[in-house]
Amino acid sequence: MKSKDYCKIMDMELTGWKAKLYDVISKIERLPTGDKQRMYEEVNGLHIIMAELDEKIDQLRTSCPTDWKSEKVAITSKLDDLGSKYGHTANQLFDYDIGG
Repeated sequence: MKSKDYCKIMDMELTGWKAKLYDVISKIERLPTGDKQRMYEEVNGLHIIMAELDEKIDQLRTSCPTDWKSEKVAITSKLDDLGSKYGHTANQLFDYDIGG
């Protein structure tokens, strides 16, 4: 796969994850204060991941490396971490939505 193709595909995937995270964070922001406080750690973690996603997306758009193998390992690891944090937070948010 060409480096520019990889960067474009990863840009689209990371941008999609960023949109999902934004949706979850927006829902959490609308929770009552007590519920938001209980989810503080998860929300803080999502904000950190959002900042990291912004950084990676910017890097992919501005300086797509010619040798992307090390970047691929880092991005794949980040996506795995993101998937688990997103799932955990979304499950907690779902519990709040149904009164749990």
